[in-house]
Amino acid sequence: MAAHPDTLSASAPLHTTRSTCPYCGVGCGVLIRHDGRRVLDVTGDPEHPANFGRLCSKGATLHLSAGGAGRLLQPELRTHRELARSPVGWDQALDHAAGRFADAIREHGPNAVAFYVSGQLLTEDYYAFNKLAKGLIGTNNIDTNSRLCMSSAVAAYKQTLGADAPPCAYEDFDHTDCLLIAGSNPAYAHPVAYRRIEAARERRPDLRIIVVDPRRTDTAAAADLHLPLLPGTDIWLFNAMLHVLLWDGLVDQAFIRDHTSGFDALKAHVREVSPQLAARVCGLEAEDIVRAAHWWGEAQAPMSLWCQGLNQSHHGTHNGTALIALSLATGRIGRPGCGPFSLTGQPNAMGGREVGGMANLLSGHRDLANPAHRAEVAALWGVEQIPEQPGLTAVELFEAARQGRIKALWIACTNPAQSMPDQGLIRAALQTCPFVVVQDAFRGIETAAFADLLLPATTWGEKDGSVTNSERRISRVLPAVAAPGEARDDWRIAVEFGHRLGAALDRGDEAKRLLGWEHSSAVFAEHAASTRGRDLDITGLDHVRLESQGPQQWPCPAGANAGTARLYADFRFATADGRARFIVPTRDTQAEAPSARYPFSLNSGRLRDQWHGMSRTGRVARLHQHVDEARIDLHPQDLARRGLKPGELLSVRSRRGTIVLRANADEQLRMGQAFVAMHWGRQRLSHAGVNELTLSNFDPWSRQPELKHAAVAISAAGLPAETLLLRAPADGEDAQALAVDLQQQLAAELDAFDYASVFLAGRERPVVVLRIATRTPLGTQQLARLDACFGLDTAQCLEFADEARGIRKRARIEHDQLLAVRLCGETAARTWLQELMCQAEPVQQLRRWLLAPLITPPAGTPAIGRVVCSCLGIAENAIRAALAQHGNLAAVQDQLGCGTRCGSCLPELRRMAGAVAQKR
Repeated sequence: MAAHPDTLSASAPLHTTRSTCPYCGVGCGVLIRHDGRRVLDVTGDPEHPANFGRLCSKGATLHLSAGGAGRLLQPELRTHRELARSPVGWDQALDHAAGRFADAIREHGPNAVAFYVSGQLLTEDYYAFNKLAKGLIGTNNIDTNSRLCMSSAVAAYKQTLGADAPPCAYEDFDHTDCLLIAGSNPAYAHPVAYRRIEAARERRPDLRIIVVDPRRTDTAAAADLHLPLLPGTDIWLFNAMLHVLLWDGLVDQAFIRDHTSGFDALKAHVREVSPQLAARVCGLEAEDIVRAAHWWGEAQAPMSLWCQGLNQSHHGTHNGTALIALSLATGRIGRPGCGPFSLTGQPNAMGGREVGGMANLLSGHRDLANPAHRAEVAALWGVEQIPEQPGLTAVELFEAARQGRIKALWIACTNPAQSMPDQGLIRAALQTCPFVVVQDAFRGIETAAFADLLLPATTWGEKDGSVTNSERRISRVLPAVAAPGEARDDWRIAVEFGHRLGAALDRGDEAKRLLGWEHSSAVFAEHAASTRGRDLDITGLDHVRLESQGPQQWPCPAGANAGTARLYADFRFATADGRARFIVPTRDTQAEAPSARYPFSLNSGRLRDQWHGMSRTGRVARLHQHVDEARIDLHPQDLARRGLKPGELLSVRSRRGTIVLRANADEQLRMGQAFVAMHWGRQRLSHAGVNELTLSNFDPWSRQPELKHAAVAISAAGLPAETLLLRAPADGEDAQALAVDLQQQLAAELDAFDYASVFLAGRERPVVVLRIATRTPLGTQQLARLDACFGLDTAQCLEFADEARGIRKRARIEHDQLLAVRLCGETAARTWLQELMCQAEPVQQLRRWLLAPLITPPAGTPAIGRVVCSCLGIAENAIRAALAQHGNLAAVQDQLGCGTRCGSCLPELRRMAGAVAQKR
């Protein structure tokens, strides 16, 4: 096994650097312990107001993802599509990119090039790319993967409150007495924020929680009222709640009269949306709708939370405006514990919105469609004008590339070949575009396969700048270790490319003036200056203050002693007349309703221990323990009625594509519904994952696609020939390098099989697992290739073959440890062999049984089962046994320790304890 990082660095002085977590939008502060070269450990920052020292299972394992394995270390270029990329120097790489972009601009105009960037960039990176595109090149074709997660919330805030400004703060969780969570599972997606909600509820048991979600998630299971509505019917529910508020006199007429507009039109719209009618549309009980409305209307401090379940819809903007209307109708906004609070999906989607790094925005929350705003930014930047023509948003951008209208495309810190809907369209777009640049820290992302030029960028632990979290809090991001290889900061790559592009367009002096920063602090200073007098005024902030005084919430103008916790306390909103606006919403539901041919409603979402496309979390074995393999969740009765079984491989088809997934029975789903997590793509599956099925229909206001829902058909995949391969690190072998490198090596092989899935198992000793299923047995050459990958191509292997039955097995043992296994044609021993390798147990006594068709180990050791507590590796079998013995969760925690570290598993532990209590 590889030596522990602490051992490697025992003689080096240790340091601690403050930074932030690079995952969700909670924006947790972290303390990075390092020796200047390696990240050794990560803990929560007890002084950071977003988390006060807490971290979730993902954040707590950041140090395990920080090694150099799988990193992109130098630029790689191919000059023709039929060639492989070769390593080149930065000068050649950037000169080539500048030449290709300049040729496209000269021949086809500035709108023939485009940039697609990311909510994981720092604010300084975002600002540099935005100014490069709109200021130097003169195109608004710059959009971001935030279009996929937050643009509907942006549009909803702007339509109702006048600005993209979440009015609440995390401290409002401590003051609310009615929390409505819609289209969000914060127990999984924002665990640290959810810990704060749980703590508030423990202090104030009278806090009522309502959860609106088609699935009974861990968040929903802990709610006082769960409304499991049919997908896409949220507006009908919110309108029916408003109907009840009106009918029962629970609206604030004085607030509506004095501080809002448009209420009469909305009132007329919801007059006929009775609880009874909405119940039929939503698949709910009318009494539950009335109860939810009364709890909201009678609360002194009602608050709403929402995320992708509302945003990722072809009417996501109106989902948001209908929810916000409940706060406005009751006048519950601008006070502690009140208001509509959009939870951000990415660590710096807020920062990207602040700098205007989207196709319809400009710096400082300005609108591209506003001539005055364009003139202001042109004056700030010292350019003649900002182009008037709207830029292409995400779906539109890739459709334009597919049509041949985009001649050069720059993709930074995002992975559209995994994350965009309708993956067939995305592949066609990337294949059609004549020149594609991919700028990323990790070489194994799906989009890298389409790159003509790969550029290595810095990542977490190496970057220098700032980010903004969901509650408008700006944090300083400091580097702990040097970047590996030739990786460079994203903003600096944009600047150096811009200088060369300017020279290629005979505008070299202009490019150096526009993009003349020497340090990220100068980029932030220019960004801050652009916000002067705006709703997000941060002219009182700079890097020095953020370091010395800690994170600050905007607005924080020059002269302010501190930032602003909550907005609209004076009931004056960011609209032209100062009034909040009620919006009459659409009555649409799903863009693609279930039908006889596609009878299931598919929902997509997040898992607890993974994030986005797994380029970082997928490197950490313990984060695979809770859910290891891609799967489709279905109600047990849906499986039974179709003669299907849990664990069976299923063909899942939509109008756009077909994928194969393993069935998982989940009673928390309604019948007729299915759930697939968003994280897996072609790096770990033989297909593109759930986004092979999703549709690109988008909201007319936000241009956000309906990633959440699709109609699908499900049937048995019919793949009887199964193969399993396992590989563990040998003594002295770099465990992370083996796990990452082997996963990337296998990614190139996966699409050769009808079904293949690669993932990690174990904790300190990661084991690479490859599961294959095919219609016919694998051939000799295929097995030989796989054996070579797994180190089984040696004569020192145990071997068994039964050619008549198509069974061929191999095992490699070194120093009394099982190092690699191949089971082909029969895989009954999969579970216990995998656990044996993860635990690095001696195999001498089991040697003669290693290739036997045994479901349980010969020693009779019980299976560990699925891990629930990732921090301590506590599995569900041990937890269930302890619950049966003690009967209460507190005693189980005292015995096992589960749920006492990060707390991400607490909702599931409580649900398990509740199920045991019900049976007693």
